[in-house]
Amino acid sequence: MRKYRVTYAALLVSSLVAGQVAGSVTAPAAHAAPAAKAPAVSAPAAFKFNSVPMGAGVTAVLENINIWSQSSGNILSYTLKYTNSGNSSASLMHYFSRVVTPGGSVLPGNPLGADALKKKVGAKESLSVTYYVNVGQTSSLQGIKISMLVWDAKTKGYLKQTGSFGVPANYSTTAAVGTSLSTVMNDIPVAASADSLQLYKYSGKVYAKVGVSLTNKGNKILSDPGYSAYLVSASGTSFELALSGTQADYKIQPQEKRSIYYITEIPAYLKTDNMKLQFTQKDETTKLELAKSSYKLPAASSPNLVVGSGVVKKIVVNNNTVETLLRNANVYAQDADAVWTFQMQLKNTGNKAVTLPSYDLAVKSVKGKVFPVNSKGVSGVTLKPLETKIVPLTVRVPLEVDQSGLQLMMIESVGAESSSMPEPSGTGETTGNTGNTGTPSTSPPATPTAKMVFPVAYFVIPYALRTEVTTGQEYMTTNSYGSFSYSIQSLQRYPWRDDDIVAARLRITNTQNVSLTLPELKGTIKLDKENLPVTTELYMDNKDASVLAPGKSADLYVLGKIAYTSEFQNMRIALNGTQNSETVPFLDVSVNNSINSIPTIEKGKSYTISGKGKTASVQENRTTIYQGESHNLVYTELYLSSEEKRQSKMARLQAYYKTKDGQYFEAGTSQSENSASPGAKQLVVLWAKVPKATDLADVSLYLGSGIKEGKLIEAKEEATGFVNVAALQLNPQANVPKNTLESTALYPYTISVLTSEGKRMKSSDTLDITMNYSLRKDNLYDAGVLEHKLILQITDPFGIATEKVLTLGTDLIEGTNNQYSFSLSRPVYKTMDGGAYKLAFYDEFQGERLMLGSQAFGVTNVVPNKTQE
Repeated sequence: MRKYRVTYAALLVSSLVAGQVAGSVTAPAAHAAPAAKAPAVSAPAAFKFNSVPMGAGVTAVLENINIWSQSSGNILSYTLKYTNSGNSSASLMHYFSRVVTPGGSVLPGNPLGADALKKKVGAKESLSVTYYVNVGQTSSLQGIKISMLVWDAKTKGYLKQTGSFGVPANYSTTAAVGTSLSTVMNDIPVAASADSLQLYKYSGKVYAKVGVSLTNKGNKILSDPGYSAYLVSASGTSFELALSGTQADYKIQPQEKRSIYYITEIPAYLKTDNMKLQFTQKDETTKLELAKSSYKLPAASSPNLVVGSGVVKKIVVNNNTVETLLRNANVYAQDADAVWTFQMQLKNTGNKAVTLPSYDLAVKSVKGKVFPVNSKGVSGVTLKPLETKIVPLTVRVPLEVDQSGLQLMMIESVGAESSSMPEPSGTGETTGNTGNTGTPSTSPPATPTAKMVFPVAYFVIPYALRTEVTTGQEYMTTNSYGSFSYSIQSLQRYPWRDDDIVAARLRITNTQNVSLTLPELKGTIKLDKENLPVTTELYMDNKDASVLAPGKSADLYVLGKIAYTSEFQNMRIALNGTQNSETVPFLDVSVNNSINSIPTIEKGKSYTISGKGKTASVQENRTTIYQGESHNLVYTELYLSSEEKRQSKMARLQAYYKTKDGQYFEAGTSQSENSASPGAKQLVVLWAKVPKATDLADVSLYLGSGIKEGKLIEAKEEATGFVNVAALQLNPQANVPKNTLESTALYPYTISVLTSEGKRMKSSDTLDITMNYSLRKDNLYDAGVLEHKLILQITDPFGIATEKVLTLGTDLIEGTNNQYSFSLSRPVYKTMDGGAYKLAFYDEFQGERLMLGSQAFGVTNVVPNKTQE
């Protein structure tokens, strides 16, 4: 794309030729257009030159004449049309033309580019040839004369003048305002006319926008011919125009009419009356810039770029209309700033894909202070036919700035790639360097180093505080992913180790008639005005269901860990997706501290776990208290029943015991790692040590499903949080030991002591005890590693207790009528004469015990026979 520049030339209204090839509207790029034939076209003026006879049936007529200022001298170009009415070809080598300036200089015309190869005109044919002459400082066509000469050996100097063309004083090649000029571009007939001249003020500079209408009258697509365009003032000052970014690489279909726009910066003091648009083309052979068609421009106007709240701004890009709308603007305070969020809605209403040009965005205050906005989602975005995109935008404006009357500036960038959006200023709006001082120059400009920034629209931002979302209320929104409703289903706070978890459960429902694709979401939580986000984790039930059909919903949890002593009034929850490695906002809501109470599950009722492949119900089996010396241990067994229709692994349970006075104790967990069959039950054991003084009369279990890295975890994994929390009311049962050792349960075993016998030989210090028992294992429930120990305590007739740890299944084996024997030895037994001993079973768990039962048995003294003696 051509970088714009400013040049100075003393040009009169008659400086362009009507009827020569008009420049196709193109961005002012480096002159690279190939030499082209200059076809004859109809001139805007009615004046036509009379033909001059050249001899032997050949005549010549001046079709057009132009002048264009150059640093090395002004270049005059003219086109002669030769007509041969004879029956044989005529050599152009015999015909010559001379330009006579008002000062009397006589300058030979030189054919341009490919025209130099034209050597003859055929019989009954016509041929046009374009010539150029460097006329030095001559800048006007007035007084210019073209003399025509032929080779004549009889004439002194061998050249004989056959006639001349004098340019009349009122001669003009500039099309009048509102007049369409028939011309040719790329050998395609085109009707062209100047439509508008608009002036814009931005950053202390003045920009002119010129509109020209082109109608393709041919049967081929009209594309960029590589012409340059200039805005020329009445005094002859010229400013090179840059093609608007919305017109880049345009193509005009046959019979299609399109408006093309050019932009340039002009000095603020420049008079804009009687300005014109002028096209030029560079001849690659001579490296000269030659004037082409020109058009007088209508009176300049200054359009109102302010777009009211809720009003659609239409932008034409490559003949496609794109509707832009600023929507959903709101603001909230954070630290010393007002954080504004809003959306730019872009809709391509055309039937062709369109790519937007480069835009800069910034928010401007009523006093002119400017705050840049990241425009990456708008600048250069491609829209399919009828496609709508929602681009989220955010900007921070200091609270000391008046927040009313803000405007979002949409600025088109034309030229170099480096950004020139004004930076924020404490005194007012600042400007970027455009590389154009607005001062005309008669010498070639230096290579431009920056671009022009051109205002497109100023969107009014309505002052609207961010509304706080109420739990249970449904709200509608639209973002770059689609339209949906959302609601905060619950906002809970519950313990997590040394911290608390604040968990927001959100429901998203697809309200559109097409599927809604949810991105890979990440969440953040901020409390009150704290700038640093809370450590956050996101879990979505049935995470694989990322595509929501119309009317379908998805629930997700956003969890944040905070100090358990923290107090806050409101919280901000933000969900973000990722596109092309860029973070894209999905949902941003503010919620007041309306913490919902944890739902309560009455004693004996079941708690439901939901999750893909992990649906189950949980019910209390028993809760008891192990009494210790310095602390007690609360112990709970839960039945976890699979409600899946396939074998699957159950979710890990995570729990805290809560006392009626608000104390929390994290529960240890033992849970099976095996898969559960449909309808099968697993036994889950939970426990916690509590101070002796803790009242456990109304203890409850804050129970939920463990998560890690955004998904439900299984028994063998360590959780980083838990969701779907409910308070399961427990029913602690006091331990009542049995006075018999029959049917003593220590899951998964049940032991029954059938008989026991103690024998002591006379005068012996040993007591031999046998215990006949039955041991049965119950495999009804699958369980994890159970750390229960069976303690057998033997109290002898003297009241001395001895303990043995019995390993069920090893020390005691399964089956009926099994026998277990052991001996006790003490010197005191020598004096023992009968008596009774007691056997007691204890359940030891985590170092604490429960007596399961006890039973007394008699001691038999055995008198040894003489053989034994």
